[in-house]
Amino acid sequence: MTTFRLPDLGEGLAEAEIIEWHVRVGERVAVDQPMVSVETAKAVVELPAPFAGLVSVLHAAPGDVVPTGAPLIEFDSGTVVGTMPVISEEEYPDTDAVGGPAVTPTVRGRAVPVARALAKRLGVDIATVEGTGRGGLITLDDVLQRAHVAPAAPAKIWAAAGTQPAPLRGARRAMAHSMSLARDQVAGSTVCDDADIQGWTQRGDYMVRLMRAMVAAWRAEPALNAAYDPVDNSRVLFKHIHLAIAVDTPAGLIVPVLRHIENKTAAELRAALVAQKEAAHQRSTSAEDLREFTLMLSNFGTLAGRYGIPLVVPPAVAILGAGKVREDAVVVGKAIEAHRRMPLSLSFDHRCVTGGEACRFLAAVIADLEKPD
Repeated sequence: MTTFRLPDLGEGLAEAEIIEWHVRVGERVAVDQPMVSVETAKAVVELPAPFAGLVSVLHAAPGDVVPTGAPLIEFDSGTVVGTMPVISEEEYPDTDAVGGPAVTPTVRGRAVPVARALAKRLGVDIATVEGTGRGGLITLDDVLQRAHVAPAAPAKIWAAAGTQPAPLRGARRAMAHSMSLARDQVAGSTVCDDADIQGWTQRGDYMVRLMRAMVAAWRAEPALNAAYDPVDNSRVLFKHIHLAIAVDTPAGLIVPVLRHIENKTAAELRAALVAQKEAAHQRSTSAEDLREFTLMLSNFGTLAGRYGIPLVVPPAVAILGAGKVREDAVVVGKAIEAHRRMPLSLSFDHRCVTGGEACRFLAAVIADLEKPD
């Protein structure tokens, strides 16, 4: 009997949801035959069969959430082919961000990241917690029980509303993980200001101008294009910008990464942006395009909102938010004129970024945005 376990797909989550099985018990499969479709983080990934053999057991059904390293399928016999990475039964790494920059974890164990963060806050040694999740995964309730804290009772509003709660899936589940990390692990601070864009010779194309401005700001103040490791209190300053952009879709928030934006022309930035937005809406974003970002951008002003407090997803240290462009009354000399202005909100991790660094970065963004073209 050969057991195939859910591999580490490298997307920052310690679990995946089974979407559809392409094989059944009793079926003989060939190497590289489509075996199962799973959704991890924000992408649907099809896993090929790594063995040629007879399927004897399927360990999960469509809709089940399976932790990385847990048994997925069993074969009566088969030969391993290829190099698909599979984490051993003993342990698999926790990760601190959905698709975040590659920072080597220093602690390993069977615990979801938010459970580990809660254990730290409650003073619970995670090594003493017995996991009750699938495959021995340590959950939030396990940590609460070890700390002798009773979990909150289910809200009665569900019954009153005549409906039942539905578990978060796919992109929404990934967002819940990311935002929990941002809440628990980042010392967040935000500075806001406006860029006067009245002098633009061409209107629109806000995202391209924002990306160009962030490159200019990085050259002026590199400290915000970084990753921070709180375990050994260290940071990495990157010599490239892999920019994570927030894309609103019916399935939830997708955050693909545009790579090496510092080397791209305006036309190349525009083409890369269009391609990633289309992939996000079609749910075809690849796993590679969801990870190792170094800086973040959210242009929420395309929908509504003037200022905001964007949340930094660790181990990144900064995110720029752009609000809705509108005409404001501004003083020019002794006169009052109507100028188009773009509201900006820069959130940063105050553990490793100073207020001065954040303000210099934002000032450089504004200076570039206020250029005519």
